Amino acid sequence: MQRLKLFLPLLVFVLLAAVFFGVERRVMTGDYAPTDLPSALIDKPLPDFVEPALSDGRPINKSQIVGELFLLNVWATWCPTCHFEHPFLLKLAAEGIKIVSIDYKDEAEAAKRWLAEKGDPYSLTLFDEDGSLGLDLGVTGAPETYLVDAAGMVRFRYQGALEQKIWDKEFAPRIAELNAQGSTP
Repeated sequence: MQRLKLFLPLLVFVLLAAVFFGVERRVMTGDYAPTDLPSALIDKPLPDFVEPALSDGRPINKSQIVGELFLLNVWATWCPTCHFEHPFLLKLAAEGIKIVSIDYKDEAEAAKRWLAEKGDPYSLTLFDEDGSLGLDLGVTGAPETYLVDAAGMVRFRYQGALEQKIWDKEFAPRIAELNAQGSTP
């Protein structure tokens, strides 16, 4: 029995290593994404809200942003991954993709300065200082991006930084499908 106790740490290590390598293999092949969490909003309307615009504080509600397909991007200046994602969002905006953003649990002046320095890819930025809109959306952290159709229905959510590979795999096919269905005006 004493001899068996000597091998117990080795056995635990081998078991944990097998689990780790199994998950890593699934991540590398695309079978598993650790950031995939289900969203209760998929195929449901964007929640009603009234939030101030970051630029001038005027109240903005849902009816002012729906009517065409758009991305709803949740970001903050305190989010390092948002800094990585930002150049790609600028590229998308330059290609004509409408992006509305939510500055999530941030400081307004820091966010304005950040957009002035790095460029502003957003057609509108909502300032969600207390995180209430983020809570209604089910935001778990920044960045998150939602695909919203012309009727205001949430069609997809992605957690993490957008980049070309993610865009081509997750967003472009969905947008093409929505366009084919006539979901954009």
